[in-house]
Amino acid sequence: MDTKLNTGKIKIRNGRILTPELQPGTGCVILENGKITGVETREPEIDGATVYDAEGGYIAPGFIDLHTHGAGDADFMDCTEEACIRIAREHARYGTTLLYPTTLASGNEELFRFLEVYSRVKDQTEGAAFAGLHLEGPYFAYAFRGAQDPRFLRNPVPEKYEEILERCGEIRRWSLAPELPGAHAMARRLCQKGILPSIAHTDAIYEEILEARRYGFTHITHFYSCMNGITRRNAFRYAGCIEAGYLMDDLTIELIADGIHVPKPLMQLAVKNKGAGRICLVTDSMRGAGMPEGKSILGSLTNGQEVIIEDGVAKMPGRQAFAGSVATADRLVRNMYRMAEQPLADAVRMMTLTPATIMGIENRKGRIAPGWDADIIVFDEEINIKHTFVNGQKIVF
Repeated sequence: MDTKLNTGKIKIRNGRILTPELQPGTGCVILENGKITGVETREPEIDGATVYDAEGGYIAPGFIDLHTHGAGDADFMDCTEEACIRIAREHARYGTTLLYPTTLASGNEELFRFLEVYSRVKDQTEGAAFAGLHLEGPYFAYAFRGAQDPRFLRNPVPEKYEEILERCGEIRRWSLAPELPGAHAMARRLCQKGILPSIAHTDAIYEEILEARRYGFTHITHFYSCMNGITRRNAFRYAGCIEAGYLMDDLTIELIADGIHVPKPLMQLAVKNKGAGRICLVTDSMRGAGMPEGKSILGSLTNGQEVIIEDGVAKMPGRQAFAGSVATADRLVRNMYRMAEQPLADAVRMMTLTPATIMGIENRKGRIAPGWDADIIVFDEEINIKHTFVNGQKIVF
């Protein structure tokens, strides 16, 4: 794949325009200098415009992935510029125009190496754009660590996370277990810096989630995965994180809608309770996304864990637990539409406007409207991606 920069006008014609809150029908979208400048139901003549024909398919906002570790046999924890660009290209192939590179629990030396690489590659234009970092860990409950390496798990202490914050101004979200000692103080600090604290890998019960919300925890990472539901403590029954996610209307959640991490009934239950405006879809993909089945590595090539890709998911070697998703964004939308039987507009919203709103960028991303960033995709009835435009730049596969 390479790219072609077009600073002139682009017209995407003959497509069903699919954008949250407005369905104008068949028409065309006009792009110029990285922005959407027109949404027309009648096709205007534009001298000198480069024209792309949607061939009766859908013209939609580009997908926004808030949680991805890799794709195309590359992981962000490989800590190379080549790996980062390969991931960006691979995700763009499947309709993602904006993503948040996500780390795993690791030692600080490996994390700092990635932060240094990211500082050099953050403005790449060869695939999906990078929107800032999502740090996942290392502050997790051991019992709900999932595939996170237990060697690196610990409680948050200011001198450790402050060093990370000082080294990197690109962090946009940090996932941690809110019940850990020191988690509330850390969340308050993250909010001061404009970073979203997100509930993840947690053994917290409802009352602890309720308290955590007071410190800025407003989002739940990969809902259903690595968290408790109804539980017993000393014979008494307590609601868990899952119930808290449903009962607290202002909490947003994300779903790995690959049909495996979250099967059809749970996707439907989530939408019934939260609605498309409170759910975003995430790939949470590791390096196996877009790759054939077989052996792979979760995490970096040097410090990662061997896993097996089969049945559309990555598994730990004993096959008793998942080791990450190999989904791409088109698969998530397709599953929410076809498998979970949700309206296509809602499925698209959960991969566009809702994640944009969660991250506070809904004034420029997630819609097709004049003035918004020209992140546009074209797909057919089966949600196969035909064209991807990132900031008005056509990505050529």
